[in-house]
Amino acid sequence: IDPNGAPSMEAIEGNARALAQYGKICQMNGLVPIIEPEVLMDGAHGIEVQRWVTEKVQAATMKALSDVNIEWEGMLLKPNMILPGTDSGKTASPEDVAKNTVEGLMRTLPAAVPGITFLSGGQSEEEATRNLNAMNKLYPNAPWKLSFSFGRALQASVLKAWDGKTENVEAAQKLFYALSKANGDASLGKFEGEHPATTGSLYEKNYVY
Repeated sequence: IDPNGAPSMEAIEGNARALAQYGKICQMNGLVPIIEPEVLMDGAHGIEVQRWVTEKVQAATMKALSDVNIEWEGMLLKPNMILPGTDSGKTASPEDVAKNTVEGLMRTLPAAVPGITFLSGGQSEEEATRNLNAMNKLYPNAPWKLSFSFGRALQASVLKAWDGKTENVEAAQKLFYALSKANGDASLGKFEGEHPATTGSLYEKNYVY
């Protein structure tokens, strides 16, 4: 998101159509597609702008999926959580993130989709867990399962603990279990206490895969 109007509707719709084609190809071959219309957290915008753009992206993606006759019950959505831009100097509580994220999804996503598996998108491991936990605490009757498909926010502390050394494998495995348990509890809205992560922010400016 930038002040010059990015992402444009042309970019949004083009990416939505590509995601829809991918989803349809998956289902035609007996696979469950994980549709990932991510809006990066880069930028100086507030949480309201992030929500507005994310809703535009999600709505366009749902329209494109409908156009290819996707089977809603046979897909998962992997969206970003709604956060202030990283250069805004602002932060949001887990409750604010939960409210903006879930209410935005309620405005765009069919209830027939069985699950939402959030990406972490550069949040710290603890932030991602606590934000997911707040969603499930505040919206226990959401029409979809609110879960996680974290990359960096499930691996960073583990990779740091392992450090490529055989003697560290057991400690890294125990930490991975603790992180998995924390996020499993967050998927039920039951995470409490200290977080097992040993890293801070995982944000990388202009991150690409």
